[in-house]
Amino acid sequence: MEKENATLLTEFVLSGFSYQQEWQIPWFLVFLVIYLNTTVGNLGLTALIWNDSQLHTRMYLFLGSLAFVDTSVSSIVTPKMLVNFSAKSKMIFLSECMVQFFPFTVSETTECFLLASMAYDRYVAICNPFYPVIMTNRLCMRLFVSSFVGGVLHAFIHIGFLFRLTFCNYNMIYNFYLHHFYCDIIPLFKISCTDPSINFLMIFIFSAIQLFTIFIVLVSYTLILFTVLNKKSAEGIRKAFSTCGAQLLCVSLYYGPLLFMYVCPASTQADDQDMMDSLFYTVIIPLLNPIIYSLRNKKVIDSLTKMLKRNANRCSFFIKRTHNCTG
Repeated sequence: MEKENATLLTEFVLSGFSYQQEWQIPWFLVFLVIYLNTTVGNLGLTALIWNDSQLHTRMYLFLGSLAFVDTSVSSIVTPKMLVNFSAKSKMIFLSECMVQFFPFTVSETTECFLLASMAYDRYVAICNPFYPVIMTNRLCMRLFVSSFVGGVLHAFIHIGFLFRLTFCNYNMIYNFYLHHFYCDIIPLFKISCTDPSINFLMIFIFSAIQLFTIFIVLVSYTLILFTVLNKKSAEGIRKAFSTCGAQLLCVSLYYGPLLFMYVCPASTQADDQDMMDSLFYTVIIPLLNPIIYSLRNKKVIDSLTKMLKRNANRCSFFIKRTHNCTG
């Protein structure tokens, strides 16, 4: 009877970080700088790959797609966080939650599949002499499209099951606070007055799919390691570790927080721990990805250097021409 008489809620408070008032502007500036660097880095890497014909290969197709997805993740989460730093009211409607959650899930799931595809691509390139025959452009495009379609289906399923939940204030007022800085589904499950067992079951089912992508990554890099060590070539070992080491580091940093967030039982996760894990893979990882992949990749560095020199020469020519016209 108490539940039936409870007032249904359609808006929540994104409580976000706990900080002293004097830290409001410093935190805002920190995350603003992170967001700007993330956007410039990832979009710059995507544009560089798009404009340089020498980078129109299978590996860089995946790398450019990954950079674009990282930009999407950061742009979905960080602007709302920045607004909440300066806003008096941190209320968010349930409809806004769903609008934010859908593209976020699409991007995160697509990234998981892209990371697995990149690992498989590196395995075939290093371990199989028939790489051009196996990893055709058609297969790469199928992997890319399948990654995106899988992300969309994943998001639709969770949104569909989210509609079965109701939220009410029959209990403590803290129940309609989301101790988070963006709308993720697990905090919503925790404050639902409808039994979310089925929703948690769907989380675990799809977590198994994500675990399969981790399995592909681990198997691919393990086979690469054995293949490189068997060749006993110092140059080959250095090149393989230079290329794959950066990718493996990036994958490890990305999957680690996801495992704690969605694979570990929700009851064992404190709200603060959930929020820090979310902060890592939604804000920090998109910032690190272009740095890790670009600074460890000679072709990307060479392409960037050529582009900067070409633009510098154009600017110099334009300045000289303007000076001669005015003179």
